[in-house]
Amino acid sequence: MKKLLYIIIGLSIITSCEDVIDVDVPNGEPKLVIDASFEIYLDETPINSLGGVRLTLSAPFFDDDVPKVSNATVFVTNLSDNSIINFIESLNEPGYFIPEDPNIIPEFDIDYELTVIYDQETYKATTQLIPTVAIDNVEQGDGTLFDGDETEVIVFFTDEGTREDFYLFDFDFNLYLPSEDRFYQGESFNFSYFYEDMVGGEEVTIKILGIDQRYYNYSNILIEQSEQEGGNPFQTPPAQIRGNIINTTNPDNYALGYFNLSAANRFQFTIEE
Repeated sequence: MKKLLYIIIGLSIITSCEDVIDVDVPNGEPKLVIDASFEIYLDETPINSLGGVRLTLSAPFFDDDVPKVSNATVFVTNLSDNSIINFIESLNEPGYFIPEDPNIIPEFDIDYELTVIYDQETYKATTQLIPTVAIDNVEQGDGTLFDGDETEVIVFFTDEGTREDFYLFDFDFNLYLPSEDRFYQGESFNFSYFYEDMVGGEEVTIKILGIDQRYYNYSNILIEQSEQEGGNPFQTPPAQIRGNIINTTNPDNYALGYFNLSAANRFQFTIEE
């Protein structure tokens, strides 16, 4: 079932019935892709921590088979006390590394450094746990867009007014929306989001993740390139976008991907008939 996000700023439609267009997508040498995203649910009891480090090699954009990387060393260092969180490869998912101790929860205002050692080269990235706010409520609306059969959900939340916040909304089904509080700082705010082909009784989980400005810009570009056509926008796009990961052994052989720690909040919602 295909779920689509519609964000209307401007729309231009170009149609062609006969022309065949060859798209030149740059491939180049395969690069290590490090997807290291973590969601920390501090308001839940017990505190939940979701995420891990997924290692793959970049492949031509239209290839379905993405090579997984298993022979790597992965750990995260708490730079305030130099304690180390070791990661082990999941038995059920090759190339996916999870914390050896899942009970370690990151703290605010502390730098955490990701280290990945692969093929005799070392990759590093540093970030902090970014705060978020709660989702106050989600309601189903009766608005529609193009076809008239879309499902509107209205998300309500209240921004924290003492800081500049950047958020990543996760609408399930690999659909994402970055947002910044520039126009609603410290205020209660709501917006509409539209799904296609939803059925009554279907359950969705809507999340709000705290992110920093750099990750906000990064995810904006990824989502724009993916066009959210039912695929994961955090796959390697045609244009290689640099994240916050540095190859300290050979800087020219940079990795793709991002290391992110997000405080998160989620809201379960059931679509009405």
